[in-house]
Amino acid sequence: MLTPIIAAVVSLIAGLFVGKVVFAKNTQKLEDEATAKAADIVKTAELQAENIKKDRILEAKEKFLKLRSEFEDDSNRKKQILIQNEQKLKERERQIQQSMDQAKQTMEQTKRLEAELASQKQSLTSKEDNLRKKTDEAEKKQLQAEEMLASQVAQLEKIAGLSAADAKQQLIDALRGEAETKASSLIKTTIEEAKLTATKEAKKVVIETIQRTAAENAIENCVSVFNIESDDVKGKIIGREGRNIRALEAATGVEFIVDDTPEAIIISGFDPVRREIARLSLHRLVQDGRIHPARIEEVVAKTKKNIDDEIVEIGERTVIDLGIHGLHPELIKMIGRMRFRSSYGQNLLQHSREVAKLCATMAAELGLNAKLAKRAGLLHDIGKVWHEEAELPHAILGMQLAEKYKENAEVCNAIGAHHDEIEMTSMISPIIQVCDAISGSRPGARREMMESYMRRLKELEELAVSFSGVQKCYAIQAGRELRVLVDSENVSDEKASMLSYDISQKIEKEMQYPGQIKVTVIREMRAVNYAK
Repeated sequence: MLTPIIAAVVSLIAGLFVGKVVFAKNTQKLEDEATAKAADIVKTAELQAENIKKDRILEAKEKFLKLRSEFEDDSNRKKQILIQNEQKLKERERQIQQSMDQAKQTMEQTKRLEAELASQKQSLTSKEDNLRKKTDEAEKKQLQAEEMLASQVAQLEKIAGLSAADAKQQLIDALRGEAETKASSLIKTTIEEAKLTATKEAKKVVIETIQRTAAENAIENCVSVFNIESDDVKGKIIGREGRNIRALEAATGVEFIVDDTPEAIIISGFDPVRREIARLSLHRLVQDGRIHPARIEEVVAKTKKNIDDEIVEIGERTVIDLGIHGLHPELIKMIGRMRFRSSYGQNLLQHSREVAKLCATMAAELGLNAKLAKRAGLLHDIGKVWHEEAELPHAILGMQLAEKYKENAEVCNAIGAHHDEIEMTSMISPIIQVCDAISGSRPGARREMMESYMRRLKELEELAVSFSGVQKCYAIQAGRELRVLVDSENVSDEKASMLSYDISQKIEKEMQYPGQIKVTVIREMRAVNYAK
């Protein structure tokens, strides 16, 4: 009975021992695994810490380099400013030194001039003394000569039986007619000689006058008036703190004058195309009611495109109306720009169309090429619409533009010679010049009010009628010629010439007129009898 119990106890003890050994082995294994995992975790943590450290170092280096670059840029900029300031100071010192040198030179010149003036004053004093002595001697000699002359005159009066006054009167009457005739011929000769040098002297006088006079000139064509329904619109156009009107002026390139003028805004600018763009843009903005800088720029851009299209359309319509073919597109565009240009108040496109028609008619009458003459007449003023600044006369510039766009040589010469800038080489050239003068000089073509025009012609005729011997007087050629009819019995041929000269001189002194006036005196001898 005890044996099984003992066996069971021994077995239990053995099992406990074996279990303890197994448990110890398992525990050791778990500890080894935990140690290995801990080592891995530590290693991983060390690697991550190393990477984070490297990243922080790189960021710190980049930040340092950036700060260093900014510092260097700031230093360089400050150095550049210092260098510029030093250069300005040096330039200022140089200018001050030059001014001081000039002042010294001026003082030296002043002292030298004062010394010269003192010496000249002394010499003048001595010369005055000498002159006074010579004057006294001359007076004595003159008294002696007068006494001798009086004695000789008395002897001559006894011999001739006439007094000195009667002899003088007869001599004056005898020489008067001869003197008038010689004076008339001398005046004619002088006028002819003056005409030969008139062009050169006139240019010289005009150039000198322009150089010595600087005045602001603005013709009426520099402004346009935009009418508005009420003055409340002016506030919208100006905008808050003037931002709208500044945007308008910046976009269009013209000046908007908003003053106390009721229901009107003045648009000022030398370029008619810009003024037209500004006027149409303002009209659209006022109609739309939305006026702000963005809308202004949008409307102005659309208006510019519309104006460009309209310019091309006007040029094409003009060319078609006149029957001219084969023009370069750029020349057609220039013809369209003429619509917005004026010359002395005369619309340039209308003037060019008129010259083209006149040239065609005149060339046809003379048996020349009418189409070529019409082409040259239309293009003769294209130099006035060239959009770039040029120092050449508009005739030469127009000729160069025509040559650039492959126009006929005769057309180019006619354009360049219509103001005598170059020599005429074809028969069309003088036709263009004549037709240009006809279109520009006819009454009402250029800017001149009708009332002042009529008053000037009336005063011109009254001035000529005021001379004795004048029967009738007519102002023709738009006041550029005055025809005077005189009485043939009271006015001789010599006196007619003198009368023409006297009238022209009085016109120059008493009247204001453009250009020149030709005075023609007509003396007609009529013999009238009646058969009964």
